[in-house]
Amino acid sequence: MDPAPPIVDPPLTATPAILPIERIAAALEVILCSGFPTQIVIITVLSLFGMKPHLRDGQLSAPFVFTLTLLDTVVLVGLILFFLRSHRESPREQLLGSRPPWREAIFGLLLIPASFFVVITVLLLVQVVMPSLRNVPHNPLRDLVHSRWEAAIFGFVVMVAGGVREEVQRGFILLRFERYLGGGVVGLLVFSVLFGAGHLEQGQDVAIATAVLGAFWGAVFLVRRSIVGPMIGHAGFNLAQVIKFFMIPV
Repeated sequence: MDPAPPIVDPPLTATPAILPIERIAAALEVILCSGFPTQIVIITVLSLFGMKPHLRDGQLSAPFVFTLTLLDTVVLVGLILFFLRSHRESPREQLLGSRPPWREAIFGLLLIPASFFVVITVLLLVQVVMPSLRNVPHNPLRDLVHSRWEAAIFGFVVMVAGGVREEVQRGFILLRFERYLGGGVVGLLVFSVLFGAGHLEQGQDVAIATAVLGAFWGAVFLVRRSIVGPMIGHAGFNLAQVIKFFMIPV
């Protein structure tokens, strides 16, 4: 009787090494999709057409802010889709994941009160530990809402910009960090700091709370691999803020 043939383990599939040029390309994509380059270009174009960011009294111009935000949403989302397609990555698989969208949408509704809890907790801690960080007593975004019509437009803009643009942007940047630039946690920390810095005009305390809130939404994406929940939570949170601005003027 012939002896049984030896059991041979299947060959291990080596993970392809990330080339330096791939890391450089990913870093450039992250920079281009960070929001700063696209907004600088759009602000320049709007200025050439005679639109100014501030009114004569120094307040923010609602038409300028709304136009800038919506145009940046289109450009930024288009840029991200282009980069994903150029790498032969499916936007649906990368950003929406495999979970049922309706289930993620319901989960996103639960993120709205959770988001308020995060912000209120951080603001209270900052007020107790370092009250000097509340350096902007009047939120300049309140000046964009003077009527029901402006509140409706502003509500639509912040839902699109926050719920769609920023969560697509956050998901894409976290994926690039996760694969090429040191890991998802590194990307979460870096982008959360940048996200908070983008809100400094509303106060240092608000910037810190926003950074923590961005980290919260980003962590949800890394765990659930879908932007649907953070998108719904972010959009609902922003809409509630606009309603508060209009209903409780300061």
